[in-house]
Amino acid sequence: MRFRPLWVCVCAVALLAGPALAAPMTRAQALAALAQPNAESRRAAVDRLAELGSMVDVRRVLERLRDSDPRVRQSAVVAVWRIWGRSGDPKIDKLFARGIEQMQSSALPEALASFNEIVRLKPAFAEGWNKRATIYFLLGENEKSLQDCEEVFKRNPDHFGALAGAAQIHLQLGHARQALVFFQRAVAVNPNLEGVAELIPLLEQQVQEDDKNRI
Repeated sequence: MRFRPLWVCVCAVALLAGPALAAPMTRAQALAALAQPNAESRRAAVDRLAELGSMVDVRRVLERLRDSDPRVRQSAVVAVWRIWGRSGDPKIDKLFARGIEQMQSSALPEALASFNEIVRLKPAFAEGWNKRATIYFLLGENEKSLQDCEEVFKRNPDHFGALAGAAQIHLQLGHARQALVFFQRAVAVNPNLEGVAELIPLLEQQVQEDDKNRI
């Protein structure tokens, strides 16, 4: 958590200490700075929105995934995930953080229990469904994972992580056409997904061959 400095208006001290540091950008200032011509300004705006942005700001941050500066694009990816991971409810956020820790320590049954509770308590929170979809995937429960991905899309159709995850499952199941559709949807939102751009032409070729074989 970032705290604003408590400024003391003592002229003599200010003169000795030099110019005061600029206060952090407000949300409105950060949103406005996303369109600045200077890349560092855009990156600072994205980083600030990572700290205090909400779901209503995500589309503006998603636009920076196509920024001309690679550092801005990288920051935008991080910012989007951080915003998605905030439910707006401290209790849910605490439970979400615990579930992430359990995932990272490979305590999958415990993590599943945490995300089960999250989707029960706050079903509107798309990221709860996404993380549970991830757990199901890691447990080999592909159909349950795909079902949870669909719940994500109902609440957050731009969720490139869930789109790519669903594509990966269909790829494992040998469903080339479905995998292609989901990968295409994922890169339409986030063109920076590693490896996906190279995979799409291969899947397109496979789908064409499958269609020829059906004739």
